[in-house]
Amino acid sequence: MTDKSEANPSKAIHPIYTVQNIQNKVRVLDGIKVTYSSWVRLFKLHAQGYKVLTYIDGTAPPTITDPAYETWSVIDAIVLQWIYGTLSNDLLVRVLDQTTALDAWNKVKDIFLNNKGSRAATIEHEFNNLTLRVMSSLEVYCQHLKDLASQLEDVECHVSANRLVLQLVRGLHSEFDTTTALINQSLPSWDTTCSMFQLEYQCQRARESHSPT
Repeated sequence: MTDKSEANPSKAIHPIYTVQNIQNKVRVLDGIKVTYSSWVRLFKLHAQGYKVLTYIDGTAPPTITDPAYETWSVIDAIVLQWIYGTLSNDLLVRVLDQTTALDAWNKVKDIFLNNKGSRAATIEHEFNNLTLRVMSSLEVYCQHLKDLASQLEDVECHVSANRLVLQLVRGLHSEFDTTTALINQSLPSWDTTCSMFQLEYQCQRARESHSPT
């Protein structure tokens, strides 16, 4: 017996109707922990996978008299809900008045890419002046520096891998001088650099715990 969906492919259920809890697939955009560029990559990946990329890439929708318009409008509303569901509360209130997924998509883009100069200057200042002394731990320091570099990428200020490593080194204090010297000589990758400093930090803590009072 032939399955009805196979006999009439046009009646097959659209993949978007199978999606639940979009927040578990696309992280919530806040511009700090989750940057705009990261959110865009994740959102587009899932939009392509669930065959709705045309709803946010500028593809013209069917005309209102087209028989396909009703189905298009329902799916567009779901994609719009995806966008709303993956924005922080602060961003949501600025986008909530949009009527189509593409309108909301472009509104989010405008929020992050308008006034790029002033935003870049503010982030650049924090990036250049961040040090370990003002952070709660080495791990938090490394992560925050990486987050700032991602935020600079959002405003089209590329941070090279070497610059990121050098900035990390610059913000450390003298107890890391031995590892710092090794890093400056070889300029390893970001992950390797963080691992080297974490190992040095653990060794220092171990020595301190075994030192006589």
